[in-house]
Order: sequence, then structure tokens, then C-alpha cells
Amino acid sequence: MLKQIPTHLIGGPLGAGKTSLLQSLLRQRPANEHWALLINEFGQLGLDMALLGASAVDGVTLSEIPGGCLCCVNGLPFQVGLGRLLRKAKPSRVFIEASGLGHPAALLKQLAEPPWRGVLALQPLMMVLDAASLQAGQALAETQQQALPLAGLLLCNKAEGLDVNTRHHLQQQLPVTAKVVFTSQGELEWQAVPQNLAQAATLELPNAADAPALPDLWPNPAHWRCAHQLQRAPYSLGWRMSPKQQFSLAMLQSWLQDARWQRAKGIVNTDQGWKAFNLLPEAAMAWTDSPWRQDNRIELIISDSTQLSALEQGLRAATLSQ
Repeated sequence: MLKQIPTHLIGGPLGAGKTSLLQSLLRQRPANEHWALLINEFGQLGLDMALLGASAVDGVTLSEIPGGCLCCVNGLPFQVGLGRLLRKAKPSRVFIEASGLGHPAALLKQLAEPPWRGVLALQPLMMVLDAASLQAGQALAETQQQALPLAGLLLCNKAEGLDVNTRHHLQQQLPVTAKVVFTSQGELEWQAVPQNLAQAATLELPNAADAPALPDLWPNPAHWRCAHQLQRAPYSLGWRMSPKQQFSLAMLQSWLQDARWQRAKGIVNTDQGWKAFNLLPEAAMAWTDSPWRQDNRIELIISDSTQLSALEQGLRAATLSQ
């Protein structure tokens, strides 16, 4: 019987620092706790597990639901994904990271209802905000605005360039019901995570069907697997390639600098080793070494679907070997 598992929902817009917050919390995980992480991405591939590196961390079980937003938790993909994760991990704590294009208020409400009531002990919502963007006048999406009054903690991230007066002015614009913490690179002390005591319950974990096993993605390493969402804006373009496929780091950086995108993520095998990137348009180009070796993954969120052919042509031009 699985019941009353402390569950933390993390919301916030694209690029605010939700993944960085999870990385910070993972480094502080109490040794006696086993954590389960469920991550939803707008794109079709699923990159955050690789970027987090949590698959190689003892005491952590991670699952992804790519291709949409966690706003309909009664849908089969969510039921199966969360149910399988709980059964596999039997966790002492759960973290759910919603896509920056998702609906955290609706998700929070639905997670408190059957079949999850009594299985999950929902903790106060954590929202990660881009403090610098807010101060510059960039408005939050309506779905994120709706969630602000429900938050127990507002993490104003990327605040290293804001002075005391600016922080005070920004805090005055946020709901007074939530605790506000200013951070850099998503670093948060574990003690600052909002928690409350839940009442005991006796509900069983709901049944969920097993998901089918994934097929071999590259019987021919020269073939790329594409996973695009082109039905409605914003669009996502995703490419997954054999780990034997290698890229020129310089040419790949040039491709990223020339392309028009709203978000770019990837883990790639380059002529300078395996590298990861997680970028916003206004941010400086940054690469980090990655222990990932399973495959190459690149995903973009764009506003113009007519770019697809040119973007893929440019990306293929950055390869060194097939």
C-alpha cells in the first residue's frame, strides 16, 4: 500500500530555472529518503533526465512524459507514467516538474482529487520565476499568473544582478501569501522547501496499464529519429541520433547562433567530447561536459514551423561522421 507520499509540484515559465532547482535539491537529498522525479517536457524527446544526470544517482528514480503539458492528469499517459513511477520507486518523496508551457494551477487541483487523493500528500506549490525578466517588464503567461496565488514558495531566480531596492520593488508585485526567495542558478537550501504535515489515509494506488517497451531507435546509426510537434504554435523540433554520430562543436554553435528559437536543449557527441546545452535566446552560449553516452539529443522550441527544413539542413551540415 502506497499512501500519503509527500509530493512537491514545481511550476514556472520556460527557462526560469526549474531544472537547476531540481539539481540543487538532488545534491541535498537526505540519505534516508528515496526520491521519485516525474518531469514533463513540451518537446517530444525528453531531455531533462539526461541533463539532470539523475539516472545515475543512487536513491533517485526519474521518469519523463514528453510531448505536451501536465494539465490533464486524468489522461492515460499521466496515469500510466505516475503509476508506474510510484510502483517502481516506492518513494519516500515525489517531485513533479511541469512544463513551462503547462498549467500548474490545474495540475495542482487535479492531483488533489481521486485517484491520487490519499496516495499523494501534496505540499505547497513551488514556482520558479525569472527575476531579471520580470524586473525588465516581461509579463508572465496567463497560466503562470493563475498559479502565483496558490504558491507556498516563489523562487525569484537569476537575481544575482538585482540590488536590494530592486528586489524589494519586485517582491511588492508578487502575492503576499507566498514566501519569496531570491536565488542564483536555482540554488535553494533544503530547509527552505515548503512542507506541511498530511493526515493519514488508507487509499490504494490506482491500477495503471504497463507501457509498451520502446523499440531499437537506430538499427542503422546513419538514420536520425525525428520527433516534431507542428500542429500548433509554439512548435517543437526534436532529433535523436546514434551515439556514434559526432558533431563539430564550432559548427554546432554557429548553427545555434544563426537559428531563431525560443528554447534550445541538447546533449551531443562533439569533437571536444560529450557536451550539454540548455539555452534561452538572450543568454550567453554555454556548454557543459556531460556523462551521458546513450545517444545524441537536440530539441528546439520555435514559433515558425517553416524553419524546419532549413534548420535540419544546417544541423546535418554540422556533423563530422555518420
